[in-house]
Amino acid sequence: MNVAMLGAGAWGTALARHAAQRHDVALWARDASLVSALLRDRSNERYLPGVPLGDGLRPTADLTDALKGADLIVVATPVAGLRPMAQRLAALSAPAPVLWLCKGLEAASGLLPHEILADAWPQVHAGALSGPSFAQEVAAGLPVALTVASTHEAVVQAAVQTFHHGAARIYSTADVVGVEVGGALKNVMAVATGISDGLGLGMNARAALLTRGLAEISRYGAALGARPETFIGLAGLGDLVLTCTGDLSRNRTVGLRLARGESLSDILNALGHVAEGVACCRAVCERARQLGVELPITQAVSAVLFEGRVPREAVAALLAREPRAEHHNEPRTEPR
Repeated sequence: MNVAMLGAGAWGTALARHAAQRHDVALWARDASLVSALLRDRSNERYLPGVPLGDGLRPTADLTDALKGADLIVVATPVAGLRPMAQRLAALSAPAPVLWLCKGLEAASGLLPHEILADAWPQVHAGALSGPSFAQEVAAGLPVALTVASTHEAVVQAAVQTFHHGAARIYSTADVVGVEVGGALKNVMAVATGISDGLGLGMNARAALLTRGLAEISRYGAALGARPETFIGLAGLGDLVLTCTGDLSRNRTVGLRLARGESLSDILNALGHVAEGVACCRAVCERARQLGVELPITQAVSAVLFEGRVPREAVAALLAREPRAEHHNEPRTEPR
């Protein structure tokens, strides 16, 4: 197969390198200087240092060239770049199935990725690729399991053919909304867990955040029509656990550094990569308000990120919430 990987960040580069073990892959970057460095060094020292690109991978800064003969297009931009990329691809009448890798909501509109594509490129056959995955580990050839979510069988088959080999296993689902919601909100929960860990609140608190975080993700997803079983799968629980506990998690790193008293602007400037939990948190809160869905952890994270709330005060506010049944559809019983 011919694969066009559009975006040469850490995750796009890692997946392109994996796919290039079996297929011809064009790795496109909008930054011509980055492409020059990729061609010179045969590695992406800016985003994935020390990992050789390998054979079968062709860096290019020419989008038309990258798309030539493509059997699968993979959009590896952040959510903020999805709409402009979709508009460019629509104008070029790119014919191949499309996968997006981004996780989050569009900040201005609160739309999920599939809704962005429906608006910007309604005729495209596309799907999401998600699941518990750190780019560095995939690039190192360590085992990973991912989920492709699409209602188009051709998209599912193209994803499986491209990525299901070596140490990577691909599962499939038609629940695009559930996979997107899991991928978006787990990043917010990772910021929360990083704050908890940074404050030294212990393993009990981490376990509570993971569990109640999953409850928030499930409530939000249910309100948007997602399938409940998605949230105990790879794109739900799997990605949540990895992102909230792994030292390679950018969103968890944001939380850890917020707990130390660092400013958000300083953290993001030092990070050098997009932390999607920060980018989408306010949009999640606003859409939850419109849906009438309660997201106390997400709202606490938003207050820390954007309202100047001190992390320890946000934790105290969560602990001070009134007691309630664990599950929202479970009636409260009076003690005997």
